Amino acid sequence: MNSPADTAPALESIAPIAPLHRIGIYCASNEGARPAYLEAARRVGALLAARGLAVVYGGGRTGLMGAVADSAMAAGGEVIGVMPHGLVQREVAHTGLTALHIVDSMHERKAMMAELSDAFMVLPGGIGTFEEFFETWSWAQLGVHRKPIGLLDVDGFWAPLQRLLDQAEEEGFLRGTPRRWLLSHDDPAQLLEAFSTFDAPVVRRWMRLGET
Repeated sequence: MNSPADTAPALESIAPIAPLHRIGIYCASNEGARPAYLEAARRVGALLAARGLAVVYGGGRTGLMGAVADSAMAAGGEVIGVMPHGLVQREVAHTGLTALHIVDSMHERKAMMAELSDAFMVLPGGIGTFEEFFETWSWAQLGVHRKPIGLLDVDGFWAPLQRLLDQAEEEGFLRGTPRRWLLSHDDPAQLLEAFSTFDAPVVRRWMRLGET
């Protein structure tokens, strides 16, 4: 039997796309191997603050996460962190944020970030970043939200993923509208422009956020 994710979604009107006020950021808690990653994170934070857009992120103080937060706050921006108790107790939380929401689990963290954000920008990262990105993308396909998702392709970081998605599409595992949700650019300003003009596919709502 086909699952909802394997079936081309049927049309159904769901919640309209919200104006952009808060951008969810998924990225690494370390700096990576290239200076370009840290530079991009700082640029993203400063850019969002300059545009009057709040940052919603995982609440960490290290790596690319900390760089986004620090640069946004240095430019006068609003930064909202969401972190589980366990990580707060390990003293990895950023203590200088506009707001820090402390939740019980990683799943609650992702759910709250999704609720608070109007769009999502994915910077380079590892397993945690990948997991956040893919779950948010799958929620879009399931009709949980209609918010755009953008990969910030720093130095071609996401090119291997795009090739994998191309193959999945060629082999019939990505059908219907999934790729239409996914935006990509090497310039964060261009991603914001793409967010503002994003025309979301209209899909059947298979479930709501609390049911995930």
